[in-house]
Amino acid sequence: MLQHIRPAVTMIVAMTILTGIAYPLAMFGLAQGIFPHQANGSLIEHDGKVIGSSLIGQNFTGENWFHGRPSATTDTDPNDSTKTVPAPYNAANSGGSNLGPTSKALVDRVTEDANKLAAENPGTPVPMDLVTTSASGLDPDISPAAALFQVPRVAKARNLPEAKVRQLVQDHITGRLAGLIGEPHVNVLELNLALDALAHG
Repeated sequence: MLQHIRPAVTMIVAMTILTGIAYPLAMFGLAQGIFPHQANGSLIEHDGKVIGSSLIGQNFTGENWFHGRPSATTDTDPNDSTKTVPAPYNAANSGGSNLGPTSKALVDRVTEDANKLAAENPGTPVPMDLVTTSASGLDPDISPAAALFQVPRVAKARNLPEAKVRQLVQDHITGRLAGLIGEPHVNVLELNLALDALAHG
């Protein structure tokens, strides 16, 4: 009987060492050697402190900041643990709203946001990603159109020339990978950091 069990035990131990220890350590070492920034969370530092990640959006709300996409993430209601409350960009609870296109709540929210943005920048079409949430609720990027749409508001709030702020946006547009994969986008956190540097420069 032992001769039948020994091969099974040997295989379990060998595969555990191979796939549970050797392979993960090899991948960890490879990632640290080739892509250390990405392997460590794509963290962004400012004045020696980690202030976020280029992979996770943050909730910028002031008039003097560029805003990201709306976020439908929630958190537990501190007054009633059986309920949830809106908590934009809650990285501990990534997800969308699950509201369908015929949902009145969704239509009302998008309409309200679109009207507010239209009033902010009259005569300019409102980019779709400024009124629609992403599936994760944590999208760190917006389209170049969404960033450029916000230039007049940000420039006015910062008392900066629109042309200067518009150029800042242009400088922070990331194109398609290898010219083929993905869509051009702007990382909101990185853009706002550059905006701060511009204002204090």
